[in-house]
Amino acid sequence: MSHVPSRVLVTGAAGRLGSAVLRVLAAHGASVVGLDRHDPGTVETFFTGSASDVDLVAKAMSGVDAVIHLAALPSPEHGTPEEVFVGNAAATFVVLDQAARAGVTRSVIASSLSITGLPFAPRPAAPDYVPIDEAMPLQAADPYALSKQADEATAAMVARRDGMSVVALRFPKLGSPEFLADYAREYRDEPGAGAHELWSYLDLRDAATACRLGLAAEVTGAHPLYLAAPETLSPYPTEDLLARYLPNVPRRRALSGRTVPIDTSAATELLGFTPEHLYDITPAELGAP
Repeated sequence: MSHVPSRVLVTGAAGRLGSAVLRVLAAHGASVVGLDRHDPGTVETFFTGSASDVDLVAKAMSGVDAVIHLAALPSPEHGTPEEVFVGNAAATFVVLDQAARAGVTRSVIASSLSITGLPFAPRPAAPDYVPIDEAMPLQAADPYALSKQADEATAAMVARRDGMSVVALRFPKLGSPEFLADYAREYRDEPGAGAHELWSYLDLRDAATACRLGLAAEVTGAHPLYLAAPETLSPYPTEDLLARYLPNVPRRRALSGRTVPIDTSAATELLGFTPEHLYDITPAELGAP
């Protein structure tokens, strides 16, 4: 039997993913408490401010039985190194620590493919192998990647200390079909532009569903999970892209067609998650690298 939360705190509720999560939770009958720096006016109970504000977060936890923590500066370009690392790590610690103090036993946090260290690497970097999986060593060399490692370490800490179950979703590039179309065109014209993110993506609607499933699944402890659509945003065969842009990276299995070079089987097994909103590469986006 799955865990079904009745009242969920969503931090970062006014963001793109947060807004999608609010819609998914509402569709499944969950009562939602929102927290963000800006009130979108779509949630009856909303706390305006920072997810690192201990007193504010403690108030927002009243009556909550699950948490989806999305609030963060989303890249190293969104602030100084100190703001990105310290701000993100502090917010996650405060939210999970206050959740534990309030008796919350189930949380989902937004981690990122960037935890690998690849997307924002200051110097050229490559994965140890493909498809990448949760066992692959991380190569953080920027404050955002490091903040995600700290977030996942905090998740592991509250799991050990408090018995909280925490699912850390390592999201790739997220967006609506219109947003993703810009990258599909870029990857058609400049195939190498997507190499640092392994040409991966996930529709926001699927990302929101994964958040809900993370609350409902029968799991214990802390679980980092990679998520991605099953095919890349590139119109070209994955094997060709790897041969050209990541030629020295060992391949652990064949990647036919446009198969994304990320192993998402753990998310499928633990959450029962299967992406449904797949980007359709149009004839205009096809070509030859």
